Amino acid sequence: MSGGSDSMAMLALAADWAKAQQGELRIATVDHGLRADAADEAAWVKDRCAEHGLSHDTLTWSETPNGNVQSAARTARYDLLANWARDLDLDAVAVAHTADDQAETFVMRLARGSGVDGLSSMRNDWVAQNMRWLRPVLAVGREDLRMYLTARGMGWVDDPSNSDTRYERVRVRKAMDDLARLGLDRDRLVSTAHRMAEARIALTQAAVDAAETCASVALGDVVFDAAAYVALPSETRHRLLAAAIRFVSGATYRPRYDALKEVEAQVLDGQRRTLSGCTMTLKAGELIVGRELNALRAETARPGEHWDGRWGVIGPETAQVRALGQAITDCKNWRATGHPRDRLMTTPALFEGTNLLAAPAAGFSCEGVELDGPRMTDFLNAILSH
Repeated sequence: MSGGSDSMAMLALAADWAKAQQGELRIATVDHGLRADAADEAAWVKDRCAEHGLSHDTLTWSETPNGNVQSAARTARYDLLANWARDLDLDAVAVAHTADDQAETFVMRLARGSGVDGLSSMRNDWVAQNMRWLRPVLAVGREDLRMYLTARGMGWVDDPSNSDTRYERVRVRKAMDDLARLGLDRDRLVSTAHRMAEARIALTQAAVDAAETCASVALGDVVFDAAAYVALPSETRHRLLAAAIRFVSGATYRPRYDALKEVEAQVLDGQRRTLSGCTMTLKAGELIVGRELNALRAETARPGEHWDGRWGVIGPETAQVRALGQAITDCKNWRATGHPRDRLMTTPALFEGTNLLAAPAAGFSCEGVELDGPRMTDFLNAILSH
């Protein structure tokens, strides 16, 4: 949590809840290292937590962002919080988005030309990165939370970046009064977002129904019957393709819609394309969404850990799990599996140094080695959980 009014109000409410329910409450502030005052603000929050008898941790983002700084910082924030919560064995993480955030996000996404998913209301309870997330003050306005803090004699910190018009959200926030005069006030925007969410539920179920008839999961890849896929409405096709890309790559967010449409058209035209760490090919009547080998170069794990976020491998403790890659040349019977070489190369294998110990998916295994990979039910759940 930051020291802003939304976060501080949620802190007070959560502290009261934890006391009444005798629950454990831990607080974390993410210092993105993007502002000189961020460390001081985290220390201020720590002091306020101490006044409530609450434990506080500061999580520091040490990477240098490239491209869209705000987007990179948001991704890092959720990654850091998820890792922190899992390490502490917490049940859920609460974030302090409000009704005002909901309305502002709707306007931002409308300006970008987002479809139903982008314009749908934020979820107040969802699972991502193996963690449950909550937005307990999503239905409450920012001013109401500030009045609540004032009544309790609690202060907050105003982030100077909230006045910096270089950021899109700040520009939208300044335009909200003008929109309200046109009848597009916060409550109207939030109401429309809720109706979009209802439409998203119906469209998602249609995608699940379609996936059950035209999709399968093999070697961790999503395989569509091309003829059945092409016959689907474009909305359903794009929803399925985006879900397949997220499922295979482990990405938190779906690709940009324009990029998705362009790649789909090229693949259906017979071209091989990559997007978001995935390869897409049309072969023998199948549209295959697979893992891009280059995206797996740095992926390592120990036996018993999840590899690439989706695979479980059991084997010698001294081994390391990596993508099979060019070591497929050591798998004499890979052709007997009936799977293409390039797809087998993206599956997990056990190595000791440079020596290949086992590659179960490629027909090279040994006693005590077990492989547990993604299933069709996992893909269906991934469609529903987005």
